[in-house]
Amino acid sequence: MFLKRKLQTNLSNTQQHLISELITIVSQRNIITNPSKMGSFCNGFRYGSGRAIAVVQPQTLLEQWQILKACVTANVIIIMQAANTGLTGGSSPDGNNYDRDIVIINTMNIKKIFLLNNAEQVICFPGSTLNELEKKLKPYHREPHSVIGSSCIGASVLGGICNNSGGALVQRGPAYTEMALYAQYAHDGRLELINHLGIELGNTPEEILTNLDNNLFDSHNLPETEKHCSDHHYKEHVCQVDSPTPARYNADSSHLHEASGCAGKLAVFAVRLDTFPQEKETQVFYIGTNNPDDLTQIRYDLLSQRIVPVSGEYIHKKAYDIAAVYGKDTFLFINYFGTDYIPLLFKLKNRFDYLTKKVVFLPLHFSDKIMQFASSLFPQHLPTRINDYAKTYEHHLLLKVGKNDIETIKGYLSKFFQTHPEGNFFECNPDEGKKAFLQRFAVAGAAVRYRAIHHKTVEDILALDIALRRNDKKWTETLPSEIDKTCMHKLYYGHFFCHVFHQDYVIYKGHNIVSLEEKMLKILDHRGAEYPAEHNVGHLYHAKEPLKKFYQELDPCNIFNPGIGKTSKLKNWENNNNFDK
Repeated sequence: MFLKRKLQTNLSNTQQHLISELITIVSQRNIITNPSKMGSFCNGFRYGSGRAIAVVQPQTLLEQWQILKACVTANVIIIMQAANTGLTGGSSPDGNNYDRDIVIINTMNIKKIFLLNNAEQVICFPGSTLNELEKKLKPYHREPHSVIGSSCIGASVLGGICNNSGGALVQRGPAYTEMALYAQYAHDGRLELINHLGIELGNTPEEILTNLDNNLFDSHNLPETEKHCSDHHYKEHVCQVDSPTPARYNADSSHLHEASGCAGKLAVFAVRLDTFPQEKETQVFYIGTNNPDDLTQIRYDLLSQRIVPVSGEYIHKKAYDIAAVYGKDTFLFINYFGTDYIPLLFKLKNRFDYLTKKVVFLPLHFSDKIMQFASSLFPQHLPTRINDYAKTYEHHLLLKVGKNDIETIKGYLSKFFQTHPEGNFFECNPDEGKKAFLQRFAVAGAAVRYRAIHHKTVEDILALDIALRRNDKKWTETLPSEIDKTCMHKLYYGHFFCHVFHQDYVIYKGHNIVSLEEKMLKILDHRGAEYPAEHNVGHLYHAKEPLKKFYQELDPCNIFNPGIGKTSKLKNWENNNNFDK
């Protein structure tokens, strides 16, 4: 209590008035003003941190609206936040060089999901997660846009829409909708609620939000609309393998529409989305080769014939080997317990890390070292045939196909490798198929664990998220020697058929990460690549001019998530150079 009274005393009268008003809206238990308890909200999952005067957790859509009105009146910065699992720091503060106080509105307690038209569409609230949506759709034999990757660590559905997130499912493209309910702050100082859900919910914000929250609408007889709730053209788009442009990337203007791609520049209350029929039968083919041209040809042959797999995931041998050791605990946990408890595990880990940092004699990254040691006590977790391929081949492709394509692709691969002796393939049994994709997921966090365990010799991870052109035949990378010698490890993995790659470079101690990143981005510019491909700009990448213009149109006064894409953090988009940092 002493600490709490001290914090309140240190606040200005204006800040105290705002916090008192927020407490009136959500009650004391749903607001955090103690900086020592804000860590998981003010620090990004992988990158970025800064200060806020309060974290507010609304329980209803109406409370979210009332919080927004209070914050706008108080002239504070608003950062909308859900699961905070992004990899580029886009839903947390970035430093402390803002010109106004920051309030974080965390929406994870607003979790409702409504099924429309026999589950062919859904309405998702700000805190609903991909994992929860996946479970809700399962009895209807349907799936959400993404069922692997971020869903496993509790990412929100709205987070995917606001960032045009991609995923492993080749046929579905980036997360996208033209139907959303959101609040926008206009030039004239009005906070306006805009209902583009295609559902009649009332006239005033209070009516609209209360009726939606209480499901007071007919979900079975909705009016027809020409607006799209997913990318209907992506399957055809990705098959254009001779096109000199990438298949998907965050700054693609064709996918920037209101909430879609807004990166927190709007306060989104709900989105309306398509769902997809669940594949009744699938087969995983595991492909290995020492010649990357083999994979290039396979991708070209299949897509040019309009044969689009369910998923086509690439793993380089080094990424596989690092994940086999440093992603083992993640693999084991999901394999035995599923994905439901992953968000709780991360929450407990964050709390444990906060407490142990206060104990002087404990080592840095204590929880990571405990989990790494514990995983080493378990026997080999990867199937023998997959491990044998890891010892033999440098490049790995996991190809999951639907029932109608199984025999076609089996025949194609059998014939292909008769004339391509540097590679081979096998059909996975169900256990091998599951574990192959689980290993691919474990790769994503393996570099972070490696950095924690080897922090004395590792400067940091330089993580790039890139989209190559669809007609690029040379997708592997050869770095200049002056850059290559700074890399302790280079981990390549990604969504191969979309030509989207994640490239994690573990950099030796003593090198400047920012300088290295600038050099690497110049190389990518020369190759005609786009970046970021699916994790959005956050506070790591510069927003290109069309994306910056989109942000300015959505948020002309720059009160929502300022600084995103290394843009201005100041009100009305003033120049940062005019602000004393």
